Order: sequence, then C-alpha cells, then structure tokens
Amino acid sequence: MSDSTENKNNKPGSWYSHYVLFVLVIVYIFNFIDRNILSILSQDIQADLGVTDAQMGFLYGTVFAVFYAVFGIPLARFADVWVRRSLISAGLLVWSVMTAMSGFARSFPMLAVFRIGVGIGEASASPAAYSMLSDYYHPRLRATVLAIYSSGVYIGGGIGLFLGGFIMETWNGAYPDPGTSPLNLKGWQAAFLAVGIPGVLMAIWVRTLKEPIRGISEGLVTKEHPAPFSVLKEEFASMLPFFNLMGLKRDGASLPLNFAAAAVIIVIAIFLSWLTDNPSQWIALGIGVYVTFSWAQSIQARDTATFHMIFKSKAMVYTMMAFPSIAFVTYGVGYWTAPLLLRLHDTSPGEVGMYIGLGSAAGGLIGVTMGGVTADWAKRKHPAGRLIIGFIAIFGTAPLVLWMIYTESLMTAFILNFAHHIFSASWPGIPPSTAADLVVPRMRAVAGAFFLLVNTMIGLAMGPYFMGQLSDVYRAGGMDRGESLQTAIATGLLIFVATFFLLILAWRHLPKDESTRLARAREQGEEV
Repeated sequence: MSDSTENKNNKPGSWYSHYVLFVLVIVYIFNFIDRNILSILSQDIQADLGVTDAQMGFLYGTVFAVFYAVFGIPLARFADVWVRRSLISAGLLVWSVMTAMSGFARSFPMLAVFRIGVGIGEASASPAAYSMLSDYYHPRLRATVLAIYSSGVYIGGGIGLFLGGFIMETWNGAYPDPGTSPLNLKGWQAAFLAVGIPGVLMAIWVRTLKEPIRGISEGLVTKEHPAPFSVLKEEFASMLPFFNLMGLKRDGASLPLNFAAAAVIIVIAIFLSWLTDNPSQWIALGIGVYVTFSWAQSIQARDTATFHMIFKSKAMVYTMMAFPSIAFVTYGVGYWTAPLLLRLHDTSPGEVGMYIGLGSAAGGLIGVTMGGVTADWAKRKHPAGRLIIGFIAIFGTAPLVLWMIYTESLMTAFILNFAHHIFSASWPGIPPSTAADLVVPRMRAVAGAFFLLVNTMIGLAMGPYFMGQLSDVYRAGGMDRGESLQTAIATGLLIFVATFFLLILAWRHLPKDESTRLARAREQGEEV
C-alpha cells in the first residue's frame, strides 16, 4: 500500500493518532536515555579518561549540540517534503548504533566522535515528529499533544540515570578487574552498549507507522514534493562550510556579508578561547553559529516566505529566545545534579541514579503534561496564554533548585529534584506548538527545527558547559569540588532575569502575529 493510500485511512484525532503518539513518545524516551546516561557515568568516565568538569560539559552539551543543530535544519527541511516516519526510523537506527559504539571508546576524542554520531542521528527525530503529530491532532490540542511527546525527555532522562547507575555498579561488582570482563569493558562502557542496542529494534517498529496527509488537521493540504532528495542535497549544501558559499552565490545572497559574519565569529571565538583556555568549546560553537547564520541567509534567498514567517515575526523570535534560556538551566541542572550529589553526600551512583532518575521521570511527566494542558486552556482565554507557562517555570524552578543544591539532607535533595521538575519540565510543549501556530503547514518542521536549533545552541551547548567551566574557575579559586559545582549551578540561575523580559516581549507581539499569519504568508507569495 502506498503512503498516499495509507493517508486516506487516517483522520486527525482517531485511535490511530493516539497509537502514533504512543510510539513517538517511546522514540523520544530512547532519545534521552542515550543522551542523558552520560550524566550518571561522568564520574567514572572522568576518572578513567582524565577529563575535567568543563570537558564533560563540552562533551555532553557543545559537541553534541553543534552537530545536532547543524544537521537538524537540513533534516527538518527534508521532513517537510519526505516520509517523516522513515526519517525518524533511520535517525533512531543511527543514534542507537552510535550510543552502543560509545561503549568501545578508549579515549576522550574517540568518545566525542561517537557522541557526534548520536547528535546527528537524534537531529532527525523531533522536527519530523512535531510535524506528524500536528497533522494527526487538531490545532486546539497542539500544546497538550506536543507536551505529551516531550514527556519523553524526562522519562528517558530519568531511565537513563537509573539504568546507567544500575548497570555500571552491577558490572563493576561482577568484574572488579576489567581485564577479566567480556571485551575488557568497564562498567560505564557496558552501560552504553546496554542502552544502545534495543534502539535498533525500535527503529523497525517506527518504520511501520502510517504517514498522515500533510496539513490535513487545518484543511491546508500540501501537495507531495516531486523531488524530496534534491531538497535534502540543497539544504546540506547550504549548511556545510565552504559548500554553502557556492549555494549562497547561486541564490544571490551576499557573500561579503557572510565573510564579515565569519570574521566576527572567528574573532569572538579566539577571544573566548583565550579567556577560558578551552578552544574546542568555542571553535565548535563558532562553527554552529556560522552555519546557522549561513542557513538563514540561504533561506532568505531561496524561500522568502519561510524566512519572513520565522525571522520577521517578533513573537517567533522572542519566544524562540525565551524558552531556550530556560533550557540553559534545565540542561545544566539536569546534567550536573547527579555529579553534585555524589560529591556532596556519602552515596553511590546506583542510589543517585535510582532516586534522581525516577524523581526526574515522575516530576517531568507530571510537569510537562500539566504544562501542556494548562497552556491549551490558557490559550483559549488569551491568544498569548500559553506563554504563562514560561513564567510559572522560572518562578517555580529557581527556589527549588537552590534549596536542592544547598540542603545537607540527601533525601531532601531527592525530593526537591522531583519537585523542581514539576516546574522546570512544564514548558517544552509551548515553543513548538507556538511555532506551528505562527507558520503554514509546509513550514512546520523547519519552524520546529529553528526552535530546536536555538534551544540546542543556548540550552544544551551552553548550560552544561557554562556550569562546568564556572565550577573549574571556582575550584581554582580555592573551593572544593562540591562547593565549586554548587556555586556554579546557583550562578547559572541568573539567566532567568533575561527569560522574564523575553517572555514579556513575546506576550506583546504573539496575538497580532498569529492573527495575521495567513495574510503575511500571502504577502510573500504563499498560496494558502
């Protein structure tokens, strides 16, 4: 049966929609198991490979984030023209294999290469999933549905911590001498293998899903693209350094402007490398920023309508800046909580992984679901109502995180980890649903990828690294390993000041930008 025939048998809101949502939540759970397991394994990895806090923040955040972002845009554009379930399945296969291969890493550079592979594979999932789910459900349920999908972040992150700690302790207990273990693996390496291999089977399951008609939920059905792989080729050419210059010249974009932007990025990267003595962080981030700028130039030249709908909407820009600044905290705190508790308290990776993992999963599931439901209810009361969740997130998260990192009771810290996740996990359904509301259907995956790109660059690339770098700085100033990390996390919460003002600006512009969506698209030549 062809994809188009399958599509006619599916309607938004049917039982099959719920089945697809269920499967995609599992995919996202696998996504974050593979991503977040690094946190609970970090102490052993650092001891085994001689890695600093800043390097671990770089490994978990920046090196993953840059490649996730660079490949995310072309793959999102591809998702807007190709079979989305096939793209998700292929990406899941890639990142699962790369996670399993991380178990054979014998050095920091080798582990970094495999984590790059994980980032590239995972870049395929969410934009395509956002787009699929937006076609399977009515727009009035969009924040709720995408929040349920986003629950995979917290369920997967929690399971990753629990499984990682359990597998590592069990393996090390069974094989205290790695020379006698199968394949000479240590506990942290065995953990990577154990969580990576099942994803290969999951990829087969995802491939069996039915593809919905693009745009059907809003009555704006989009024609099938005649040459989707040419779009993928074109998008990669517009993103990859050097190749992008040929595309920019062909499309009529300004090469002098591109060179000027590259020069500014290089100067800033050199300065920050000198300031922090960590060139790899700023070289990687600089590449990511340059590629993002080049992509925006390319979109402006090749697809004026998409460029205007994304970059000329103040509501879009402010929203896409506000929530990634929350992610700066959630990624940073999420990664460093387990190492902090291991440094401050007399405990083990297994115990921390179990309580932090299950607490994060339970609190995150409650928070993200309630956040999505509340957001959809608030939007019915006010056009910008969904944004209220952002304010709830910052004012609920900050005091609970501070209490958690400074309490002297380990059990209190476990309880507060659960509690703060109810607030810190409430927002992930808001940016992608808002982005989908501000563009037309053929642009949804790219708009979702734009959010993920900014979220990844600000939240994932900077949050864990910034806290790790500050921890190293504070430790060099005389603090012990626990106190330095404690202070670094507390300092990172100051970004919420910027979040507050960005949310206010987004609130001011969202009603008008959404109400004029179709008119603005028609002005740019879009047929809607």
